[in-house]
Amino acid sequence: MSEEFKCTIDGKECTCRKGQTVTQAAADNGVYIPTLCDFDGIPPGGACRICTVKINGRHMAACTTKAMPGMQIENDTAELKELRTMLLEMLFVEGNHFCPACEKSGNCQLQALAYRHQMLAPRFKYLFTPRAVDADAPKLMLEHNRCILCKRCVRGLKTAEGKAIFSFINRGAKVDIAINHGLAALLTDAQAQEAMDICPVGAIIRKEKGFDIPIGKRTFDTKPIGSDIEKRAVAV
Repeated sequence: MSEEFKCTIDGKECTCRKGQTVTQAAADNGVYIPTLCDFDGIPPGGACRICTVKINGRHMAACTTKAMPGMQIENDTAELKELRTMLLEMLFVEGNHFCPACEKSGNCQLQALAYRHQMLAPRFKYLFTPRAVDADAPKLMLEHNRCILCKRCVRGLKTAEGKAIFSFINRGAKVDIAINHGLAALLTDAQAQEAMDICPVGAIIRKEKGFDIPIGKRTFDTKPIGSDIEKRAVAV
C-alpha cells in the first residue's frame, strides 16, 4: 500500500495516509467524527462507540478501524445521528450528572456532544445508581458519579516505570475505575492537571484548584465541539 490513498466519506473523496484510523483520516480532511474515548497519543480503545460509522455498509468503530483504500464511509446520516444520540442518552441516565455544579461544565465533551446532538429529555429512565466519591488521593478526587468508563485514564496515565495509576475493578455491570493511592500520592501538580485534562467528563478533578476558568470562557462555551476539525475543510 502506498503512503497516501483515497477513500470516500459521505460522498467526499478524501486523502488518507497509511496507518491512520478512520477518525484520524476524517479529521485531516475536515470531517468531524465524534468520540469520547479516543485521545491523541493513546492507543484507541473503542469503548464509547460514539464514533460508530458505516463502512461499506457495516457498522464499525471509526477510532479502532484503520483507513483502507476505496473505503466508502458514512458518517453524517440520520441513522447514525440517532444512534449516537441514543448512546449519549444512555450515558446520562446511567450516571449521575449535574452539570451546573461540575468543574468541567463548559469543558466537558459529554455535555458538548449532548448540545451538538440537541439532546433534550432522555428516552430512558434514570438509574440513580449510588456511587461514592474517592477523595483519598492528595491531589485528585475521583467522582464515580460522572465516570463514563471511557478508559482514557487507564490507558493514558502511567508512571515513568509504566505502572498504571488507574485501573478497572470488578466485572460486567459492576465494573468501575479505581485509583492507586500510593502512586497517586507521588503525582506532581502538572501530572495531576494532566489526569484531569485527559478525562472527557468531570470524573477526575484536581484538588485545591477549581473553577479557575470562568463560565463563558470555557472551551465549548463559545464554539461547538468538532468545530476546530470542520474548519480544516474550509481551509482546504
